[in-house]
Amino acid sequence: MEKWYLMTAAVLLGLIVRWTVSLNSYSGAGKPPMFGDYEAQRHWQEITFNLPIKQWYFNSSDNNLQYWGLDYPPLTAYHSFLCAYVAKFINPDWIALHTSRGYESQAHKLFMRATVLIADLLIYIPAVVLYCCCLKEISTKKKIASVLCILLYPGLILIDYGHFQYNSVSLGFALWGVLGVSYDWDLLGSLAFCLAINYKQMELYHSLPFFCFLLGKCFKKGLKGKGLVLLIKLACTVVASFVLCWLPFFTEREQTLQVLRRLFPVDRGLFEDKVANIWCSFSVFLKIRDILPHHIQIMISFCFTFLSLLPACIKLTLHPSPKGFRFTLVSCALSFFLFSFQVHEKSILLVSLPVCLVLSEIPFMSTWFLLVSTFSMLPLLLKDELLMPSVVTVMAFFIACATSFSIFEKTSEEELQLKCFSTSVRKYFTCFTFLPRIIQHLFLTSVITMILLTIMTVTLDPPQKLPDLFSVLVCFVSCLHFLFFLVYFNIIIMWDSKNGRSQKKIN
Repeated sequence: MEKWYLMTAAVLLGLIVRWTVSLNSYSGAGKPPMFGDYEAQRHWQEITFNLPIKQWYFNSSDNNLQYWGLDYPPLTAYHSFLCAYVAKFINPDWIALHTSRGYESQAHKLFMRATVLIADLLIYIPAVVLYCCCLKEISTKKKIASVLCILLYPGLILIDYGHFQYNSVSLGFALWGVLGVSYDWDLLGSLAFCLAINYKQMELYHSLPFFCFLLGKCFKKGLKGKGLVLLIKLACTVVASFVLCWLPFFTEREQTLQVLRRLFPVDRGLFEDKVANIWCSFSVFLKIRDILPHHIQIMISFCFTFLSLLPACIKLTLHPSPKGFRFTLVSCALSFFLFSFQVHEKSILLVSLPVCLVLSEIPFMSTWFLLVSTFSMLPLLLKDELLMPSVVTVMAFFIACATSFSIFEKTSEEELQLKCFSTSVRKYFTCFTFLPRIIQHLFLTSVITMILLTIMTVTLDPPQKLPDLFSVLVCFVSCLHFLFFLVYFNIIIMWDSKNGRSQKKIN
Protein backbone atom coordinates (compact mmCIF):
# COMPACT_ATOMS: atom_id res chain seq x y z
CA MET A 1 0.00 0.00 0.00
CA GLU A 2 2.84 2.39 0.83
CA LYS A 3 4.27 1.75 -2.65
CA TRP A 4 1.11 3.04 -4.32
CA TYR A 5 0.92 6.07 -2.04
CA LEU A 6 4.47 7.00 -3.01
CA MET A 7 3.79 6.34 -6.70
CA THR A 8 0.68 8.52 -6.56
CA ALA A 9 2.67 11.26 -4.80
CA ALA A 10 5.32 11.13 -7.54
CA VAL A 11 2.68 11.46 -10.25
CA LEU A 12 0.93 14.31 -8.41
CA LEU A 13 4.20 16.18 -8.05
CA GLY A 14 4.82 15.79 -11.78
CA LEU A 15 1.33 17.14 -12.51
CA ILE A 16 1.76 20.09 -10.13
CA VAL A 17 5.04 21.08 -11.79
CA ARG A 18 3.42 20.82 -15.22
CA TRP A 19 0.44 22.97 -14.28
CA THR A 20 2.65 25.54 -12.54
CA VAL A 21 4.76 25.94 -15.69
CA SER A 22 1.58 26.31 -17.74
CA LEU A 23 0.61 29.37 -15.67
CA ASN A 24 3.47 31.20 -17.35
CA SER A 25 3.03 33.03 -20.64
CA TYR A 26 2.93 30.98 -23.82
CA SER A 27 4.76 30.95 -27.14
CA GLY A 28 4.00 34.09 -29.14
CA ALA A 29 1.57 35.66 -26.67
CA GLY A 30 0.65 39.15 -27.90
CA LYS A 31 3.15 38.96 -30.79
CA PRO A 32 1.43 39.37 -34.16
CA PRO A 33 1.28 38.42 -36.94
CA MET A 34 1.96 34.72 -36.19
CA PHE A 35 1.49 34.58 -32.38
CA GLY A 36 3.68 31.47 -31.90
CA ASP A 37 3.05 27.75 -31.51
CA TYR A 38 0.11 28.26 -29.14
CA GLU A 39 -1.73 29.97 -31.98
CA ALA A 40 -0.67 27.19 -34.36
CA GLN A 41 -2.42 24.59 -32.20
CA ARG A 42 -5.52 26.78 -31.85
CA HIS A 43 -5.55 27.52 -35.59
CA TRP A 44 -5.45 23.81 -36.45
CA GLN A 45 -8.58 23.38 -34.34
CA GLU A 46 -10.19 26.21 -36.30
CA ILE A 47 -9.26 24.69 -39.66
CA THR A 48 -10.15 21.07 -38.92
CA PHE A 49 -13.53 22.02 -37.45
CA ASN A 50 -14.67 24.48 -40.12
CA LEU A 51 -13.27 22.95 -43.31
CA PRO A 52 -13.88 19.56 -44.94
CA ILE A 53 -11.06 17.02 -44.59
CA LYS A 54 -10.01 17.38 -48.23
CA GLN A 55 -9.10 21.03 -47.61
CA TRP A 56 -7.06 20.58 -44.41
CA TYR A 57 -3.67 20.40 -46.11
CA PHE A 58 -4.37 22.55 -49.19
CA ASN A 59 -3.83 26.27 -49.61
CA SER A 60 -7.04 28.25 -50.11
CA SER A 61 -8.73 31.50 -49.16
CA ASP A 62 -9.96 29.79 -45.99
CA ASN A 63 -6.71 27.98 -45.25
CA ASN A 64 -3.61 30.07 -45.83
CA LEU A 65 -0.77 27.57 -45.43
CA GLN A 66 1.65 30.42 -44.75
CA TYR A 67 -0.30 31.06 -41.55
CA TRP A 68 0.38 27.91 -39.53
CA GLY A 69 -0.72 25.44 -42.18
CA LEU A 70 -1.06 21.85 -40.96
CA ASP A 71 2.29 20.09 -41.28
CA TYR A 72 1.80 17.04 -39.07
CA PRO A 73 0.25 13.65 -39.95
CA PRO A 74 -3.50 12.91 -39.89
CA LEU A 75 -3.66 11.78 -36.26
CA THR A 76 -2.60 15.27 -35.14
CA ALA A 77 -5.35 16.73 -37.32
CA TYR A 78 -7.93 14.37 -35.81
CA HIS A 79 -6.76 15.35 -32.32
CA SER A 80 -7.16 19.03 -33.24
CA PHE A 81 -10.67 18.31 -34.52
CA LEU A 82 -11.58 16.53 -31.26
CA CYS A 83 -10.32 19.48 -29.19
CA ALA A 84 -12.20 21.87 -31.47
CA TYR A 85 -15.41 19.91 -30.98
CA VAL A 86 -15.13 20.44 -27.22
CA ALA A 87 -14.14 24.10 -27.67
CA LYS A 88 -17.27 24.68 -29.77
CA PHE A 89 -19.48 23.80 -26.80
CA ILE A 90 -17.58 26.10 -24.45
CA ASN A 91 -17.07 29.15 -26.66
CA PRO A 92 -17.53 29.10 -30.46
CA ASP A 93 -15.44 32.28 -30.76
CA TRP A 94 -12.31 30.25 -29.97
CA ILE A 95 -12.49 28.42 -33.30
CA ALA A 96 -14.49 30.84 -35.49
CA LEU A 97 -13.12 30.77 -39.03
CA HIS A 98 -10.87 33.80 -39.78
CA THR A 99 -12.08 35.95 -36.86
CA SER A 100 -10.45 33.81 -34.16
CA ARG A 101 -6.88 34.38 -35.34
CA GLY A 102 -4.63 35.46 -32.49
CA TYR A 103 -7.42 34.87 -29.97
CA GLU A 104 -6.18 35.37 -26.41
CA SER A 105 -8.10 35.04 -23.16
CA GLN A 106 -7.57 33.46 -19.76
CA ALA A 107 -10.45 31.05 -20.31
CA HIS A 108 -9.02 29.86 -23.61
CA LYS A 109 -5.56 29.50 -22.11
CA LEU A 110 -7.04 27.36 -19.34
CA PHE A 111 -8.80 25.20 -21.92
CA MET A 112 -5.69 24.71 -24.05
CA ARG A 113 -3.50 23.87 -21.05
CA ALA A 114 -6.13 21.40 -19.88
CA THR A 115 -6.01 19.61 -23.24
CA VAL A 116 -2.26 19.05 -22.83
CA LEU A 117 -2.68 17.85 -19.25
CA ILE A 118 -5.48 15.46 -20.22
CA ALA A 119 -3.37 14.04 -23.06
CA ASP A 120 -0.55 13.54 -20.55
CA LEU A 121 -2.89 11.77 -18.11
CA LEU A 122 -4.40 9.52 -20.76
CA ILE A 123 -1.32 8.52 -22.76
CA TYR A 124 2.12 9.56 -21.49
CA ILE A 125 1.95 9.31 -17.69
CA PRO A 126 0.32 5.82 -17.57
CA ALA A 127 3.02 4.56 -19.96
CA VAL A 128 5.77 6.00 -17.74
CA VAL A 129 4.29 4.46 -14.58
CA LEU A 130 3.81 1.05 -16.18
CA TYR A 131 7.28 1.07 -17.72
CA CYS A 132 8.93 1.86 -14.39
CA CYS A 133 6.80 -0.74 -12.56
CA CYS A 134 8.02 -3.35 -15.05
CA LEU A 135 11.70 -2.56 -14.49
CA LYS A 136 13.59 -5.63 -13.32
CA GLU A 137 16.33 -6.06 -10.74
CA ILE A 138 15.67 -2.77 -8.96
CA SER A 139 13.85 -2.04 -5.72
CA THR A 140 10.38 -0.55 -5.42
CA LYS A 141 11.88 2.72 -4.20
CA LYS A 142 14.03 2.91 -7.32
CA LYS A 143 10.99 2.31 -9.50
CA ILE A 144 9.16 5.18 -7.80
CA ALA A 145 12.27 7.33 -8.12
CA SER A 146 12.37 6.54 -11.85
CA VAL A 147 8.75 7.66 -12.25
CA LEU A 148 9.46 10.90 -10.40
CA CYS A 149 12.62 11.73 -12.35
CA ILE A 150 11.10 10.94 -15.75
CA LEU A 151 8.00 13.02 -15.00
CA LEU A 152 10.21 15.90 -13.80
CA TYR A 153 12.32 15.93 -16.98
CA PRO A 154 12.31 19.68 -17.70
CA GLY A 155 12.67 19.58 -21.49
CA LEU A 156 9.27 18.01 -22.17
CA ILE A 157 7.50 20.07 -19.50
CA LEU A 158 8.88 23.38 -20.79
CA ILE A 159 8.08 22.66 -24.44
CA ASP A 160 4.60 21.18 -23.95
CA TYR A 161 3.39 23.50 -21.19
CA GLY A 162 5.49 26.62 -21.73
CA HIS A 163 6.20 26.75 -25.44
CA PHE A 164 2.96 24.80 -26.03
CA GLN A 165 2.85 21.57 -27.98
CA TYR A 166 1.54 18.01 -27.61
CA ASN A 167 4.81 16.08 -27.75
CA SER A 168 3.65 13.90 -24.86
CA VAL A 169 1.08 12.28 -27.18
CA SER A 170 3.54 10.97 -29.77
CA LEU A 171 6.16 10.18 -27.12
CA GLY A 172 3.50 8.42 -25.03
CA PHE A 173 2.44 6.25 -27.97
CA ALA A 174 6.11 5.48 -28.66
CA LEU A 175 6.60 4.45 -25.03
CA TRP A 176 3.57 2.16 -25.22
CA GLY A 177 5.23 0.69 -28.31
CA VAL A 178 8.48 0.12 -26.39
CA LEU A 179 6.53 -1.62 -23.63
CA GLY A 180 4.69 -3.81 -26.11
CA VAL A 181 7.66 -5.11 -28.11
CA SER A 182 9.89 -5.43 -25.02
CA TYR A 183 7.43 -7.82 -23.37
CA ASP A 184 6.51 -9.78 -26.55
CA TRP A 185 3.20 -8.02 -27.18
CA ASP A 186 4.63 -7.31 -30.60
CA LEU A 187 1.43 -6.56 -32.51
CA LEU A 188 0.11 -4.14 -29.88
CA GLY A 189 3.56 -2.53 -29.62
CA SER A 190 3.69 -2.11 -33.40
CA LEU A 191 0.20 -0.60 -33.42
CA ALA A 192 1.14 1.88 -30.69
CA PHE A 193 4.28 2.94 -32.52
CA CYS A 194 2.37 3.36 -35.79
CA LEU A 195 0.04 5.72 -33.92
CA ALA A 196 3.11 7.65 -32.73
CA ILE A 197 4.39 8.05 -36.32
CA ASN A 198 0.94 9.05 -37.53
CA TYR A 199 0.80 11.72 -34.84
CA LYS A 200 4.24 13.22 -35.49
CA GLN A 201 6.46 12.24 -38.39
CA MET A 202 9.60 12.89 -36.32
CA GLU A 203 8.89 9.57 -34.60
CA LEU A 204 10.71 8.13 -37.62
CA TYR A 205 13.78 8.79 -35.44
CA HIS A 206 12.73 5.66 -33.52
CA SER A 207 11.51 3.60 -36.48
CA LEU A 208 14.71 1.74 -37.37
CA PRO A 209 15.27 0.32 -33.85
CA PHE A 210 11.65 -0.91 -33.82
CA PHE A 211 12.08 -2.44 -37.27
CA CYS A 212 15.43 -4.08 -36.47
CA PHE A 213 14.31 -5.39 -33.09
CA LEU A 214 11.16 -6.98 -34.51
CA LEU A 215 13.02 -8.31 -37.56
CA GLY A 216 15.64 -9.79 -35.25
CA LYS A 217 12.85 -11.51 -33.30
CA CYS A 218 11.51 -12.99 -36.55
CA PHE A 219 14.98 -14.26 -37.50
CA LYS A 220 15.37 -15.76 -34.05
CA LYS A 221 12.07 -17.67 -34.37
CA GLY A 222 13.03 -18.84 -37.88
CA LEU A 223 11.74 -17.36 -41.13
CA LYS A 224 10.42 -20.76 -42.24
CA GLY A 225 8.18 -21.20 -39.21
CA LYS A 226 6.92 -18.98 -36.38
CA GLY A 227 9.18 -16.13 -37.49
CA LEU A 228 7.47 -15.90 -40.88
CA VAL A 229 4.03 -15.93 -39.25
CA LEU A 230 5.09 -13.13 -36.89
CA LEU A 231 6.54 -11.13 -39.79
CA ILE A 232 3.29 -11.40 -41.76
CA LYS A 233 1.21 -10.41 -38.72
CA LEU A 234 3.47 -7.40 -38.07
CA ALA A 235 3.27 -6.30 -41.72
CA CYS A 236 -0.53 -6.56 -41.67
CA THR A 237 -0.72 -4.59 -38.41
CA VAL A 238 1.45 -1.78 -39.77
CA VAL A 239 -0.37 -1.58 -43.11
CA ALA A 240 -3.81 -1.70 -41.49
CA SER A 241 -2.99 1.04 -38.95
CA PHE A 242 -1.60 3.36 -41.64
CA VAL A 243 -4.56 2.72 -43.96
CA LEU A 244 -7.03 3.53 -41.19
CA CYS A 245 -5.23 6.76 -40.25
CA TRP A 246 -4.81 7.90 -43.87
CA LEU A 247 -8.07 6.60 -45.34
CA PRO A 248 -9.66 10.04 -45.99
CA PHE A 249 -6.47 11.11 -47.84
CA PHE A 250 -6.18 8.00 -50.04
CA THR A 251 -9.27 8.86 -52.08
CA GLU A 252 -7.19 10.93 -54.52
CA ARG A 253 -3.52 10.72 -55.45
CA GLU A 254 -3.03 14.47 -55.14
CA GLN A 255 -4.45 14.40 -51.60
CA THR A 256 -1.83 11.88 -50.49
CA LEU A 257 1.01 13.73 -52.22
CA GLN A 258 -0.01 17.06 -50.69
CA VAL A 259 -0.02 15.64 -47.16
CA LEU A 260 3.44 14.15 -47.78
CA ARG A 261 4.71 17.50 -49.08
CA ARG A 262 3.48 19.18 -45.91
CA LEU A 263 5.08 16.52 -43.70
CA PHE A 264 8.50 16.59 -45.39
CA PRO A 265 9.21 20.18 -46.50
CA VAL A 266 12.64 19.55 -48.05
CA ASP A 267 12.53 22.94 -49.77
CA ARG A 268 13.17 24.65 -46.43
CA GLY A 269 16.84 23.68 -46.62
CA LEU A 270 19.36 21.87 -44.48
CA PHE A 271 18.31 23.72 -41.30
CA GLU A 272 16.38 26.80 -40.20
CA ASP A 273 16.67 27.98 -36.60
CA LYS A 274 19.61 27.58 -34.24
CA VAL A 275 19.68 23.86 -33.57
CA ALA A 276 22.47 21.90 -31.84
CA ASN A 277 23.19 19.52 -34.71
CA ILE A 278 26.21 19.18 -36.99
CA TRP A 279 24.98 21.27 -39.91
CA CYS A 280 23.96 24.32 -37.91
CA SER A 281 26.83 24.22 -35.41
CA PHE A 282 29.59 23.85 -37.97
CA SER A 283 28.09 26.27 -40.49
CA VAL A 284 30.08 28.87 -38.57
CA PHE A 285 33.20 27.41 -40.16
CA LEU A 286 31.81 25.94 -43.41
CA LYS A 287 28.72 27.34 -45.14
CA ILE A 288 27.45 24.08 -46.62
CA ARG A 289 24.11 25.64 -47.50
CA ASP A 290 25.82 28.23 -49.70
CA ILE A 291 28.50 25.97 -51.17
CA LEU A 292 26.61 22.83 -52.22
CA PRO A 293 23.44 22.40 -54.30
CA HIS A 294 20.23 21.48 -52.51
CA HIS A 295 20.08 17.86 -53.69
CA ILE A 296 23.72 17.27 -52.70
CA GLN A 297 22.96 18.55 -49.19
CA ILE A 298 20.13 16.01 -48.93
CA MET A 299 22.41 13.18 -50.08
CA ILE A 300 25.20 14.12 -47.68
CA SER A 301 22.73 14.37 -44.81
CA PHE A 302 21.26 10.97 -45.67
CA CYS A 303 24.69 9.30 -45.93
CA PHE A 304 25.94 10.69 -42.62
CA THR A 305 22.72 9.72 -40.84
CA PHE A 306 22.64 6.22 -42.32
CA LEU A 307 26.31 5.46 -41.65
CA SER A 308 26.17 6.72 -38.06
CA LEU A 309 23.23 4.50 -37.09
CA LEU A 310 24.11 1.43 -39.20
CA PRO A 311 26.40 -0.41 -36.70
CA ALA A 312 23.87 -0.25 -33.86
CA CYS A 313 21.00 -1.36 -36.12
CA ILE A 314 22.96 -4.32 -37.50
CA LYS A 315 23.90 -5.36 -33.96
CA LEU A 316 20.27 -5.16 -32.80
CA THR A 317 19.04 -7.23 -35.76
CA LEU A 318 21.61 -9.97 -35.13
CA HIS A 319 21.28 -9.93 -31.33
CA PRO A 320 17.77 -8.65 -30.43
CA SER A 321 17.30 -7.93 -26.73
CA PRO A 322 15.22 -5.41 -24.75
CA LYS A 323 18.39 -3.77 -23.38
CA GLY A 324 19.97 -3.51 -26.83
CA PHE A 325 16.67 -2.12 -28.14
CA ARG A 326 16.60 0.66 -25.54
CA PHE A 327 20.18 1.75 -26.19
CA THR A 328 19.74 1.54 -29.97
CA LEU A 329 16.72 3.84 -29.64
CA VAL A 330 19.04 6.40 -28.03
CA SER A 331 21.80 5.97 -30.59
CA CYS A 332 19.55 6.12 -33.67
CA ALA A 333 17.51 9.07 -32.44
CA LEU A 334 20.72 10.94 -31.67
CA SER A 335 22.11 10.12 -35.13
CA PHE A 336 18.97 11.51 -36.74
CA PHE A 337 19.13 14.63 -34.60
CA LEU A 338 22.80 15.29 -35.36
CA PHE A 339 22.93 14.50 -39.07
CA SER A 340 19.49 14.44 -40.67
CA PHE A 341 17.85 17.07 -42.86
CA GLN A 342 15.72 19.94 -41.49
CA VAL A 343 15.99 19.24 -37.74
CA HIS A 344 14.27 21.44 -35.16
CA GLU A 345 15.64 22.20 -31.71
CA LYS A 346 12.62 20.52 -30.07
CA SER A 347 13.52 17.23 -31.80
CA ILE A 348 16.03 16.56 -29.01
CA LEU A 349 12.99 15.37 -27.02
CA LEU A 350 12.95 12.31 -29.28
CA VAL A 351 16.40 11.42 -27.97
CA SER A 352 15.54 12.33 -24.40
CA LEU A 353 12.66 9.83 -24.15
CA PRO A 354 14.83 6.70 -24.66
CA VAL A 355 17.52 8.24 -22.41
CA CYS A 356 14.84 8.48 -19.71
CA LEU A 357 14.22 4.77 -20.22
CA VAL A 358 17.83 3.91 -19.30
CA LEU A 359 17.95 6.35 -16.38
CA SER A 360 17.95 3.55 -13.80
CA GLU A 361 20.71 1.66 -15.68
CA ILE A 362 23.19 4.52 -16.14
CA PRO A 363 21.88 7.32 -13.90
CA PHE A 364 24.99 9.52 -14.06
CA MET A 365 25.25 9.71 -17.85
CA SER A 366 21.49 9.83 -18.37
CA THR A 367 21.09 12.75 -15.95
CA TRP A 368 23.96 14.56 -17.65
CA PHE A 369 22.45 14.06 -21.10
CA LEU A 370 18.98 15.23 -20.02
CA LEU A 371 20.47 18.39 -18.53
CA VAL A 372 22.34 19.11 -21.78
CA SER A 373 19.24 18.43 -23.86
CA THR A 374 17.31 21.10 -21.93
CA PHE A 375 20.24 23.52 -22.17
CA SER A 376 20.40 23.02 -25.95
CA MET A 377 16.93 24.60 -26.24
CA LEU A 378 17.96 27.71 -24.26
CA PRO A 379 17.52 30.21 -27.16
CA LEU A 380 13.97 28.98 -27.73
CA LEU A 381 13.14 28.96 -24.02
CA LEU A 382 14.43 32.51 -23.57
CA LYS A 383 12.43 33.61 -26.61
CA ASP A 384 9.31 32.27 -24.88
CA GLU A 385 10.26 34.01 -21.60
CA LEU A 386 10.73 30.69 -19.82
CA LEU A 387 13.97 31.50 -17.97
CA MET A 388 12.61 31.17 -14.44
CA PRO A 389 10.55 28.01 -15.14
CA SER A 390 13.66 26.55 -16.82
CA VAL A 391 15.90 27.23 -13.84
CA VAL A 392 13.38 25.88 -11.31
CA THR A 393 12.51 22.71 -13.25
CA VAL A 394 16.16 21.94 -14.05
CA MET A 395 17.10 22.30 -10.38
CA ALA A 396 14.16 20.12 -9.28
CA PHE A 397 15.07 17.45 -11.82
CA PHE A 398 18.77 17.46 -10.91
CA ILE A 399 18.07 17.25 -7.17
CA ALA A 400 15.60 14.40 -7.73
CA CYS A 401 18.12 12.41 -9.80
CA ALA A 402 21.07 13.15 -7.50
CA THR A 403 19.24 12.10 -4.35
CA SER A 404 17.25 9.19 -5.79
CA PHE A 405 20.07 7.49 -7.68
CA SER A 406 23.17 8.85 -5.90
CA ILE A 407 24.57 9.64 -9.33
CA PHE A 408 27.95 10.91 -8.09
CA GLU A 409 28.61 7.55 -6.45
CA LYS A 410 27.92 5.68 -9.71
CA THR A 411 30.83 6.68 -11.91
CA SER A 412 32.86 3.46 -11.85
CA GLU A 413 33.50 1.54 -15.06
CA GLU A 414 30.82 -0.97 -14.08
CA GLU A 415 28.22 1.70 -13.27
CA LEU A 416 28.97 3.52 -16.54
CA GLN A 417 28.77 0.17 -18.38
CA LEU A 418 32.27 0.72 -19.77
CA LYS A 419 33.98 -2.19 -17.99
CA CYS A 420 34.17 -4.42 -21.05
CA PHE A 421 35.36 -1.58 -23.28
CA SER A 422 38.05 -0.56 -20.79
CA THR A 423 39.20 -4.17 -20.44
CA SER A 424 39.57 -4.41 -24.21
CA VAL A 425 41.61 -1.20 -24.35
CA ARG A 426 43.81 -2.33 -21.44
CA LYS A 427 45.00 -5.27 -23.53
CA TYR A 428 46.96 -2.71 -25.53
CA PHE A 429 47.32 0.14 -23.00
CA THR A 430 47.67 -1.25 -19.49
CA CYS A 431 47.54 2.22 -17.95
CA PHE A 432 44.00 2.85 -19.24
CA THR A 433 42.37 3.11 -15.82
CA PHE A 434 41.47 6.78 -15.74
CA LEU A 435 38.26 6.79 -17.84
CA PRO A 436 35.84 7.34 -14.88
CA ARG A 437 37.94 10.27 -13.62
CA ILE A 438 37.98 11.84 -17.08
CA ILE A 439 34.19 11.54 -17.32
CA GLN A 440 33.78 13.11 -13.87
CA HIS A 441 35.99 16.06 -14.88
CA LEU A 442 34.13 16.41 -18.18
CA PHE A 443 30.82 16.52 -16.31
CA LEU A 444 32.06 19.25 -13.97
CA THR A 445 33.44 21.27 -16.91
CA SER A 446 30.17 20.75 -18.78
CA VAL A 447 27.98 22.01 -15.93
CA ILE A 448 30.17 25.07 -15.35
CA THR A 449 30.14 25.87 -19.08
CA MET A 450 26.35 25.57 -19.32
CA ILE A 451 25.84 27.79 -16.26
CA LEU A 452 28.25 30.45 -17.51
CA LEU A 453 26.76 30.47 -21.01
CA THR A 454 23.27 30.79 -19.56
CA ILE A 455 24.31 33.74 -17.38
CA MET A 456 26.11 35.42 -20.29
CA THR A 457 23.14 34.95 -22.62
CA VAL A 458 20.75 36.45 -20.08
CA THR A 459 22.86 39.33 -18.80
CA LEU A 460 25.10 40.44 -21.67
CA ASP A 461 24.30 42.05 -25.00
CA PRO A 462 26.03 40.36 -27.94
CA PRO A 463 28.32 42.44 -30.19
CA GLN A 464 26.49 44.31 -32.94
CA LYS A 465 28.46 42.45 -35.60
CA LEU A 466 27.60 39.09 -34.01
CA PRO A 467 23.97 39.34 -32.82
CA ASP A 468 23.59 35.54 -32.66
CA LEU A 469 26.85 34.93 -30.80
CA PHE A 470 25.40 33.40 -27.63
CA SER A 471 22.81 31.32 -29.48
CA VAL A 472 25.51 29.90 -31.73
CA LEU A 473 27.73 29.16 -28.73
CA VAL A 474 24.89 27.31 -27.01
CA CYS A 475 24.28 25.24 -30.14
CA PHE A 476 27.98 24.51 -30.70
CA VAL A 477 28.65 23.49 -27.09
CA SER A 478 25.52 21.32 -27.04
CA CYS A 479 26.48 19.71 -30.34
CA LEU A 480 29.92 18.74 -28.98
CA HIS A 481 28.16 17.14 -26.01
CA PHE A 482 25.83 15.19 -28.27
CA LEU A 483 28.71 13.89 -30.39
CA PHE A 484 30.38 12.68 -27.20
CA PHE A 485 27.16 10.95 -26.09
CA LEU A 486 26.75 9.34 -29.52
CA VAL A 487 30.18 7.74 -29.17
CA TYR A 488 29.44 6.71 -25.58
CA PHE A 489 26.13 5.00 -26.33
CA ASN A 490 27.57 3.24 -29.36
CA ILE A 491 30.41 1.90 -27.22
CA ILE A 492 27.86 0.43 -24.81
CA ILE A 493 25.94 -1.14 -27.71
CA MET A 494 28.93 -2.61 -29.55
CA TRP A 495 30.64 -4.02 -26.45
CA ASP A 496 27.47 -5.52 -24.98
CA SER A 497 27.85 -8.92 -26.72
CA LYS A 498 31.38 -9.31 -25.39
CA ASN A 499 30.03 -8.62 -21.94
CA GLY A 500 27.38 -11.29 -22.50
CA ARG A 501 29.94 -13.88 -23.62
CA SER A 502 32.14 -13.11 -20.63
CA GLN A 503 29.16 -13.57 -18.33
CA LYS A 504 28.39 -16.96 -19.91
CA LYS A 505 31.96 -18.11 -19.31
CA ILE A 506 31.72 -17.05 -15.66
CA ASN A 507 28.42 -18.93 -15.27
